[in-house]
Amino acid sequence: MESEMIKIFDENRKPVGTATREQVHKYGYWHETFHCWFIQQENDQMYVYLQLRSPVKKDYPSLLDITAAGHILAHETVDDGIREVKEEIGININMQDLVRVGVIDYTVVKGEFIDKELAHVYLYQGGFGLKDFSIQLEEVSGIYRVTLDDFEQLWLGDLDRVPAVGFEESGLGTRKSIEKTVTRSDFVPHEKSYYEKVIRSIRKLV
Repeated sequence: MESEMIKIFDENRKPVGTATREQVHKYGYWHETFHCWFIQQENDQMYVYLQLRSPVKKDYPSLLDITAAGHILAHETVDDGIREVKEEIGININMQDLVRVGVIDYTVVKGEFIDKELAHVYLYQGGFGLKDFSIQLEEVSGIYRVTLDDFEQLWLGDLDRVPAVGFEESGLGTRKSIEKTVTRSDFVPHEKSYYEKVIRSIRKLV
């Protein structure tokens, strides 16, 4: 995976060549990713779905993250990024099912790991439930959901912790339902401005 070739860009979002995934994060090259946020209206509540990253992931293991996301490879178009949804969480959707948020650029630096993303962000609102997810255990170890109100207050408001409901799976394929309280430290550290734009886009949609 570290040898996968990825397009790299300059500060003006112009393509300047390719690099391996390892080089992209070592030298901090701008690169494209695909982000798909699952949301769902249930009764009078809107929910946001989150993946729990696998504990064997090199980057951000065992942290909550975007429902499905991944790198766009050098030979792929942005639309090809939708493969991540089927691969990671086992749900078949098409690009026409998605609402485009736009490209959000942000940087996360953690030690020698430099992540400078041009994230193509989309929303998906559909009729699904926790039981419909079939996760790829090498990438994802569980799925949780939180209310949009709580998610917004956690990142943009006054709440330090919020309830989350979901499931986790072991390597043996057993699924365990879990209710727990999560804090900002339980999430991949995307910039606050990223969460602001995602939450604002969800509010506009609903």
